[in-house]
Amino acid sequence: MFIDIHAHAYRKPVPFVVQFCTAEQLIERYDQAGIEKGAVLPIVSPEIYLPQANEDILDMAEKYPDRLIPFCNIDPRALTNSHDAPLDRLLRYYRDKGCKGLGEVMLNLPVMHPMLQNLFRHAQDVGLPVTFDGSDRVGGDFGLYDDPGLPQLEHTLQRFPKLVMIGHGPVFWAEIGRLETPAQRKTVFRPDGQQVGGRPQSGPIKEEGVVPKLLRRYPNLYGELSDARSAIARDPEYGPKFLTEFQDRLLFGTDICFFEMPFRTMELLLEWREKKKISEQVFRKIAGENAVKLLGLT
Repeated sequence: MFIDIHAHAYRKPVPFVVQFCTAEQLIERYDQAGIEKGAVLPIVSPEIYLPQANEDILDMAEKYPDRLIPFCNIDPRALTNSHDAPLDRLLRYYRDKGCKGLGEVMLNLPVMHPMLQNLFRHAQDVGLPVTFDGSDRVGGDFGLYDDPGLPQLEHTLQRFPKLVMIGHGPVFWAEIGRLETPAQRKTVFRPDGQQVGGRPQSGPIKEEGVVPKLLRRYPNLYGELSDARSAIARDPEYGPKFLTEFQDRLLFGTDICFFEMPFRTMELLLEWREKKKISEQVFRKIAGENAVKLLGLT
């Protein structure tokens, strides 16, 4: 049983935007891959994509309730563009409409920015887990900025111990091992749109990075594996140990953005299960059981 914790879909294709699947295309890909259902995350911040209404996702989930799980997304600048905006009103509204989480939060501000901290505070109070993407810079990118070592994420985990934060994206997963240079965390967008740099580290993990340390220290931190394939597979000895140690807080995801997108993490999990690098129990938890428990699915 695979449950995708991170998918994207648009109601209709949008010119000049990555060609996200429609709901029907997403389900077709799920049928091909053997994925039972998936969480669909709207995009509301305009850093790289055109904003999307939460209602689009709710409409898709209402049409396919057995296959699609709605998430809502709130830009923390909403309502009053201030650090004390009553975002709980919006979050409660969408929670009561059936949304199971918040995200993908990907505007390009520092994690500790007061407006983001306000969003996290309200998400904790309303009881919605938060999926976030990251960046190593402010400007010219999307994703929440954090410093090498993810200190702003750690401060947030400390401030909101009842808030489940789901780490996603290369900036988060680059820190599974100790960084050689900070610029390895993410690619750079040139003015012509070309992505350069950000070469992921390869080879054995000689020293653990902060991600496993944070997972041990903070039970409210989870990891979503759609962008983790390279980070985990780089060391075929450490990778299975990592999955086994944190088997209760890792979640399968695809981050599907277009119909032909390969599901590399799925391929890796199936391979390691077949080769008995991970147990059937570890596989089942990561593939779907953890998502069922976290999101309260039945």
